[in-house]
Amino acid sequence: MKSLKQSFQFLHHFRLLSTVTQPLNPVQEAALNEKCILVDQNDKECGYASKRDCHKLVNGEIPLHRAFSVFLFNTKDELLLQQRSSTKITFPNHFTNSCCSHPLYDIIQERDTLNGAKAAACRRLSFELGIPREQCKPEDLQYITRIRYMSEGDGTWGEHEIDYIFVLHKDVTLDPNPEEVKTVLYVPKTKIYNFLNNLKYPITPWFNLIVQNELSQWWENLQSLEKVEDHQNIIHYN
Repeated sequence: MKSLKQSFQFLHHFRLLSTVTQPLNPVQEAALNEKCILVDQNDKECGYASKRDCHKLVNGEIPLHRAFSVFLFNTKDELLLQQRSSTKITFPNHFTNSCCSHPLYDIIQERDTLNGAKAAACRRLSFELGIPREQCKPEDLQYITRIRYMSEGDGTWGEHEIDYIFVLHKDVTLDPNPEEVKTVLYVPKTKIYNFLNNLKYPITPWFNLIVQNELSQWWENLQSLEKVEDHQNIIHYN
């Protein structure tokens, strides 16, 4: 009999392959002009490209760029998940971790590697989830690690990122932006695998990788996250 984790991996492998391309939403299409930060394999900045060029597959390739992912836990140690809006260009309707996006090249403070990723995370937490700025400041974000991965998504739009992972562990006020977020909910650790296995929608590839490999350890160390910090390495997922 397959283990719960094996079943989860098998199920979501096929869900990720089943993404259907949707017409471009005008609001989301306008955001494709934002400039992402291009990086080399060691996370050194090497220029910029539009969000469009950083997410559209060309001959099976996508430029490597910098991103971040936030895992927001409340004081009950429940993880906030979001379902991405159906109008999102990449991975519409997918469930994912609390907030995911990119530092932008045109915002000078967001080009400052770790501090820049934190600044971008606070900006997007406010924009996507409506969290008041006073409830999320860069110093509230606990850096965990960086991961590098690539996903061909639906065959047209995908991802190729060095992704800074942050934990925000506090109670916050939520007012989700419907252009970005379809649903939000908190899930306790004891129910996370059952919840994900019974979704009618897929989950994003980066969240899938983290759930399979890292999330349990981070969750177990919420009161002592310094134990799981890794400032030296970039975790590579093929």
